[in-house]
Amino acid sequence: MQVPEPEYAVARQRPSRGMYVLPSAFTAGNIAFGFYAMTQSVQGINGGDACFDRAAMAIGFAVLFDGLDGRVARMTNTTSDFGKELDSLADVVTFGVAPALLAYVWGFRMLPLDLYPYLRERIVPLGLVICFLFLICGACRLARFNISVNPQPRNPGRADRKYFVGMPIPAGAGVLCSVIHYFNGSPIHNPLISVVWLLLIMGTGFLMVSSWRFWSGKEISLGDRHPFRTVILLAALIAVLAFFSEIALIVLALGYLVSGVIARLAYSWGREHRRIAA
Repeated sequence: MQVPEPEYAVARQRPSRGMYVLPSAFTAGNIAFGFYAMTQSVQGINGGDACFDRAAMAIGFAVLFDGLDGRVARMTNTTSDFGKELDSLADVVTFGVAPALLAYVWGFRMLPLDLYPYLRERIVPLGLVICFLFLICGACRLARFNISVNPQPRNPGRADRKYFVGMPIPAGAGVLCSVIHYFNGSPIHNPLISVVWLLLIMGTGFLMVSSWRFWSGKEISLGDRHPFRTVILLAALIAVLAFFSEIALIVLALGYLVSGVIARLAYSWGREHRRIAA
């Protein structure tokens, strides 16, 4: 006969109620960085290039906090429906509203009035619409992620690896902010360059709502049998980001974006090749 486990042992296995606050604290930090980024974007209209750079870096730090809150919740066994909903709302604010506002002010609102006035009159309203669509794409990406059960990308990868279906919204925000940080917050002054910026925002928004495969990085863990190499790689990455943040961040962000496009093209080419061979 199986002896029931004592009540004190069951209580000891459950985390204390105060532990549930820990992952929510990281989520609150995520929202704080997003709010700070929005205030800096508004101040950048009259406050100089440094405001835009601080806004971009704040969203970058929010990406770190967004990755930590989920890991902390799983490590402490404090995952909850409340935490998931709070995390989704935080992502809409920090990686949807904040980068959309920053992208509009930095790339379109700061265009000079005397240079290509005819083009500026048309690119600024169009940029406002495209930045809003970026926000909508990010919100739809989060909504789809919340209701999906074992989603499958159209270009599936190896069975032993986990992938995101569509670019995650933190990565989409990171693409825009890495470009702004690369230029140290100096806004665009040429409407022709704003067209390129417009296309980048459109492409990033499309990749978020697409069903293309993007690497999740969930197989990286410090609990492996040989975590030494992982620790060394993380330390090297932190050092590179600390000393060469402008170049390192834009390479990482754009490289992640291009990786999803390459994976999709490679899958389409391979499928067409197999169809012809058959």
